[in-house]
Amino acid sequence: MSLADPKAAREHARAQGGTRVETMPILPPVADDRPEGAAPGDLVWEETVAPGGYTSRRLTRGTRLRLIDKAGDACASLNIFNAEMPTERLNVADTVKVQWNAYLGQGKLLLSDMGRVLASMIADTAGTHDTFCGVSNMASNSRKYKEGRNSGAFPNGRDRLILGAAKHGLTRRDVHPCVTLFKGVRIEADGSITPLVGPFKGPREVILRAEMDVIIVIANCPHVLDPRPSYNSTALRLTAWRGDVTPENDPVRNATPEGLRAYLNTEDYYRR
Repeated sequence: MSLADPKAAREHARAQGGTRVETMPILPPVADDRPEGAAPGDLVWEETVAPGGYTSRRLTRGTRLRLIDKAGDACASLNIFNAEMPTERLNVADTVKVQWNAYLGQGKLLLSDMGRVLASMIADTAGTHDTFCGVSNMASNSRKYKEGRNSGAFPNGRDRLILGAAKHGLTRRDVHPCVTLFKGVRIEADGSITPLVGPFKGPREVILRAEMDVIIVIANCPHVLDPRPSYNSTALRLTAWRGDVTPENDPVRNATPEGLRAYLNTEDYYRR
């Protein structure tokens, strides 16, 4: 078959219509292992992100997003924006400062630069996350792997985040410092950095709860401080479903005075 012939190319393309691979969005979203409380009709997103891949999505307030590190070597770098006003976005420095803790885990909040809660971590079986190092870029990947272009064999995290942000009308200048899930670091007493990048025994998972209407952008590229010479990344699975807005008696909301203030700021925003 010659694909130079438009009719032959059309038939070839249509023949691929039923093809299913592991790393792709599922439409409509279907999950055989729905979390407790997630009805089939509440699913809004089901996708597996390829090693070195990226994705992005707009999620409404109250939506739960489960991220699964299937084989123990995924690296989920996140940018988060207020979907209504994307100039408000994740602020890693405030996320660390306001909570008096740089190590993310269950019960921690992801805060915006306006003092509001973009998302909360309501479950975590991984325990290795990073608020310090940011994401790889073309220069860092080129030094390590001799290639770092988006179109090359070893795409970098920053350019993947740029592509994901562009799906929502955002540009390179909108890509901000990220948090990374599933790959972490430890800051030693002398200030040195110890990477905690595994590989780990999978699966491991994190569940985020959207506390605002958000745009979330995810890159699944190796951690910038991964000491291994090869480009190591495995599939990252995502499942999102509708849920209730956080109630006033929620334990995460009320865990600390600082966190409660951030929730009050968020609730005031939606009181318009």
